[in-house]
Order: sequence, then C-alpha cells, then structure tokens
Amino acid sequence: MRSFDKSAFWATGLMLFALFFGAGNLIFPAYLGQQAGENWLSAMFGFLLTGAGLPLLGVIAIGYSGSRDVQALASRVSPWYGVAFAAALYLAIGPLFATPRTATVSFEVGVVPFIGEANKSVGLAVFSVVFFGVAYWLSMSPGKLVDRIGKILTPALLLTIAALVGYAALNPMGALTEAQGDFVTQPLAKGILEGYGTMDALASLVFAIIVIDAVRAMGVDNRAELLRTTTVSGVIAASCLAAVYLFIGYMGATSVAGLGVQENGALVLSKTAQYYFGMGGNVLLGVIVLLACLSTAVGLITSCAEYFNRLCPGISYKMFVIINTLVSMGLANKGLADIISFSVPVLMLLYPLTVVIILLAFLHNFFGGSRIVYVTTMSLTGIAGLFDAAKIAFDFSPETVAHISHWLPYYDIGLGWLVPGAIGLTIGLLLHLAGVRLATPPQQPGV
Repeated sequence: MRSFDKSAFWATGLMLFALFFGAGNLIFPAYLGQQAGENWLSAMFGFLLTGAGLPLLGVIAIGYSGSRDVQALASRVSPWYGVAFAAALYLAIGPLFATPRTATVSFEVGVVPFIGEANKSVGLAVFSVVFFGVAYWLSMSPGKLVDRIGKILTPALLLTIAALVGYAALNPMGALTEAQGDFVTQPLAKGILEGYGTMDALASLVFAIIVIDAVRAMGVDNRAELLRTTTVSGVIAASCLAAVYLFIGYMGATSVAGLGVQENGALVLSKTAQYYFGMGGNVLLGVIVLLACLSTAVGLITSCAEYFNRLCPGISYKMFVIINTLVSMGLANKGLADIISFSVPVLMLLYPLTVVIILLAFLHNFFGGSRIVYVTTMSLTGIAGLFDAAKIAFDFSPETVAHISHWLPYYDIGLGWLVPGAIGLTIGLLLHLAGVRLATPPQQPGV
C-alpha cells in the first residue's frame, strides 16, 4: 500500500468534478441568479447545500461505509431493495434520463444557435451520433479516466468557464433587481429545491465508486487511506462546484438589467455570452457545455456498464457500454422536454431515498447498524416520496396539494418526505433500544 501524492489528489478530485459537472450545473445557477435577484446570496446558499454539499456527503458516505457499491449500501435495508434501488438509480441517472440529456442540452445550447430551428431534427440526429461515438471511445478504457478527464478535459472546462463568468463578474451588466416568485419570500428553501435539479446527490453514490476504483488501480488499497483519498477528492470537486455556482449565480443576478428576465438558464447563458463576446461568445459557450456534457456522459456510461456487468456477469462490460450508448442516443432524439416529462416523477421518489440512505450511512455506527432503523426510516421516506412523485406525474391541483400539505408538512414545496423520514428514524431508534431486531441480510453475490 502506498499514499497518494498531491498531484494524484488533484487529478482525482478534478476528474470527480468533471463527472459531476454537466450542462444542468451551468443552467440551474444562472436561472436561479436571475430569479433571485437581490436575494441571490440567500438562494445560492441553499443551492450550495444541495448542489455541492449533498454530493460531497454522498461520495464520503460510500468511502466511510466501506460498501462495494450503492447496491451493497442499500442492501442494509434488504437484499431485494438493494438490487431494486441500485438498478433504478443507475437507469435514472444513466440511459433513461441523465445520459441522453447530456447530448440534448449540449446540442440545444451549443449547436442550435448556429444551424437554426429548421434543421434541428436532422442536426440532433447527426450530433448525437458523433457525441455518443466519442463518449463510447472514452468509456471503453475506464482505467484511463483520470488521465483523460482529470488531466485533459477538466482543465479545459475550467478555463472556458473562467473566461466567460470571470469576465461577466468583473463587468456586470447592471445592478441587482427585485426577486421573482418564491425567491421573494423563501429564497433559502427555493435555493435548496433548485439544487435538487442538478441530481448530483444521486450521481455521487455512483461516481464515488469510480474514484475508489481509480485509487485502487494506483496501488492504494488500505481502507483508511481510501477514505482519506475519497474525502479529499470529494472536497476538491465540491469546492470547484461551489466556486463555479457562485460566479454563475452572480452573473445571472446581474444580467437582468441587460437581458431582461429569461425563460430558462440556457437562454441566460447564451444571451450573456453573446452580450459580452458576440458570436465568439456563442462558440465559447458551446465549448463549455460540450466539455461538461461529454465528461458527465462518459462517467455515467462507464458507471452503468460496470454495475450491470457485475449484476449480470454473463454479459460483458463492452456490451453494456454499447447498450447504454445506443439507448441514450435513441432517447436523446426524443428531445429534452419528453425526457424530463418521463423521468421527473421517478427522480422525485429516488432523491429523498438517496439523501436518507446517505445520512443513515453516517449514523450506522451510532445505532449499531440495526436493520430495523434502516427499514422504518426508508419505508416512511419512500411512502412520502411516492406522494411527491404522484404530484408531478398526475399534475395535482393547487387544492389537492394544499389538502395533502395539511397532513404532510412541506409537501407543497417538494419536501414532504422530511417529517416522515424523521418519524421513521425515531421509531427505528426506539425499537432498537427496546431490543427489536431484524436479521441482518446477507451480502449480494458479486458485490
């Protein structure tokens, strides 16, 4: 066993940052800045808690728990739950949503401004083939991810981001304007919810495994050293995310005076780039988004292929890479709106379950790893999460939402799982203290 040197820490941390940082991480803080206006700092604090803090906790949780992967961690509830949760998580952040979104968003932001709406369908088809062709090539050698992403793509990504947001921060378009919508009365809570949109807390349980495998490949296999390396890499990645979010948020907050309020973050970024740099600004933005999306796509394809190869060893890693790439390419051509419409209800259920399993991983030693605590906490969280998913899937009326909120606190702002989760944890701890025990489930084969 040997220790990491500083350059290895930085390379691994920057690789993790690049895996996290997709186009959504650019778009959400820009839109938040515009909407929050003079309240942008309060809103951004909430955004940082969920957009950078939770991913950091997720990465550390995997290292701290000593789990081989997210399935092993979730199997502390039960073996079947471990498989179901891990498979749903990988599919949601992989070929069914996040991976095709990487191509669609980079195309919308980086290509459409140059080809026009008339050629959009054909252009997307061609672009998706090229985009996923490159992603496939990078994904075929996962052992080289640190070199290819941590040492090449990430520095280029950071430089292009710095060129745009740094210039905008030093030359703001105007003064901060009034906040919009919920950012007027509850900027902190709204910022927390906006941070969910990055979905990086979901991905953190997946990307942590890439970091751990990369570290092991470099000769570090001691658990304490693995945890230390994973933690430092996570801090580097989360710090980079937080810095970028702050600059982009401020850029968005000061852009209203020059651009007016825009419909989404993509328009904020595109028009800001054009405002400062003309057509060259659009080219610069296209490079930023393409690099961010490509890095994330590679990480997701690699992670999904490795997991399903372990789950189904009869099918090769290469075949799963091909399947993930082809499915993602096909769904990308359905368009961003359709992808979001199909996937958001599932994500509304998965997100609270992910947050709670991360917290339980840190509390594991406190309650002796008692399975009853996992079962009660995850059960009540999941039930409440189903209500959140149903609200989106069936488009509940304001009256229905208000009625449910009467019995389920914070349901109206998308945090209805908080109280049930806390109740489940309390019940589990009381049962544990009372001596109630459930048999510890065996580890899954191959995990």
